[in-house]
Amino acid sequence: RGKETAAMTSTLMERTRALHEEVERYERLVAKDFHTESKSHRSRLSQNHRVAECVVGIQKQSEALLEIYKDEDKSRKEEIASMAGDNVFSIFYDRLKDVRDYHRRHPGLEVASVEEEEARYLTSQPKVDFSGEEGYGKFLDLHEFHRKFQNAKFGQKGISYLEFLEIFSTFGDVASISKLNGEAYGTYLQELLDYLHGFYKKAQPLACLNDPLSDVERDFVQKWERSEVEGWEDKGLGTSSARLEGNPSLIDLEAFETSSDLEASLGADRIKEALVAMGLKAGGTPGQKAERLMKTKGKTLEELDPKLFAKGKAPVKNEREAQRRLKMAESVALLECKIQTLVDLLEATVRDTKSQVEKKATSTYEELVAEMEDNEEGLEDPAAAAAGMDLDGDDDDEDIIYNPLKLPLGWDGKPIPYWLYKLHGLNQEFKCEICGNYSYWGNRAFERHFKEFRHQHGLKCLGIPNNKVFWGVTKIDDALALWKSLQEKQQTGFSNDQDEEFEDKDGNVYNKKTYMDLQRQGLL
Repeated sequence: RGKETAAMTSTLMERTRALHEEVERYERLVAKDFHTESKSHRSRLSQNHRVAECVVGIQKQSEALLEIYKDEDKSRKEEIASMAGDNVFSIFYDRLKDVRDYHRRHPGLEVASVEEEEARYLTSQPKVDFSGEEGYGKFLDLHEFHRKFQNAKFGQKGISYLEFLEIFSTFGDVASISKLNGEAYGTYLQELLDYLHGFYKKAQPLACLNDPLSDVERDFVQKWERSEVEGWEDKGLGTSSARLEGNPSLIDLEAFETSSDLEASLGADRIKEALVAMGLKAGGTPGQKAERLMKTKGKTLEELDPKLFAKGKAPVKNEREAQRRLKMAESVALLECKIQTLVDLLEATVRDTKSQVEKKATSTYEELVAEMEDNEEGLEDPAAAAAGMDLDGDDDDEDIIYNPLKLPLGWDGKPIPYWLYKLHGLNQEFKCEICGNYSYWGNRAFERHFKEFRHQHGLKCLGIPNNKVFWGVTKIDDALALWKSLQEKQQTGFSNDQDEEFEDKDGNVYNKKTYMDLQRQGLL
């Protein structure tokens, strides 16, 4: 219909009218499509793709209209002027003659009904390519990248797919020297970015009307100039004396004569903090750490032996190599920022992918086959879906699952039995203030969350290391108090009276001082 209209738009005014008509038609299609309720993931995704296609059509037609109304060549003004004056009727009959000639050349022209054309479009299903693992946009398929990560020098051998899903968007575990040594890491990131961007466009077409990465590059350039990109504060050039000026972690070594004085005065933790800030190796005994730090006395970092530095932290002395690493570091850091942005947008999909992998690991072969058949079956009758009917013409109310208790769904998509729900304690809610008051249902999920990224990140923001001492602690004040107590004990050392514990016959535990006092008073 659009081609037939274009063929008959011989004048600029007629073309303008046709473009306005197309815009209104697209708007009408969007309104009708959203008026129809989609009751499945596949029909909802098809609806979003149809609406996105209409919005793109509106944008294109509006751009064409804008060019016409700008009238840079004055053709629109001339055409309007030609319609006035003494030759109005002659122009009218010339246009009428053109219309009659067109229909004479196309005697069998049939114009489709607008209602039929719109109904046909609203029941169509746009072709969107998803792999079997992606479940028509429900899950990510990162198996190829998991294999590449296992085999790459910068990756981890033997890591499981579920573990890879936990860390694939965490780039801090990869040493900077591995990132800048060759093109392998950059190629891996670029392929991962292309996949995530393509998946996001297919799975959320309406969200991609504005490119989610359009602002990332601009913000990245500003942060890169200020050396504020996380993990790339040194811009890939390693540590340098100029960047360390004013760092509070440094130690004035002029006040110490020997490494023994340094170790006795400051302690191992303070020395390690200074070594890490300077990019030096921080392992070994306290004496070795103090000796390593004393070797920097009176020297700049550029004058030190490169063997003293941690991997990838040695200053770059070659100007040509420095320029190469700076350029490569900027491109790699930009790719990491873009990937992290897309992963944040696909957070729910990543979470569903992890749950799907765990479920497949515990499902039988028959359960997996049944689920695959359900996914492939989809909606075979688009017209019935548009009318809100099932394949037999009956209402979809019969397919709605009755779940007033909001029980979790099992592998078959139906609520699990209530006794199983109670058995696993899924009715018990555990809130964790460190995770931002996030709720965990069931004791198993609550205990498992102490090893997950959300809790680890919360402790990191509080400046607390994540170890088993803090497992079971969910309040911020409790965690800070425990951390303060541990630090005080490290400074004061072990006290027999306060730290040694005694237990009475009833199982009550006291420190040594309290226990002895009660025993002398005859209360035990």
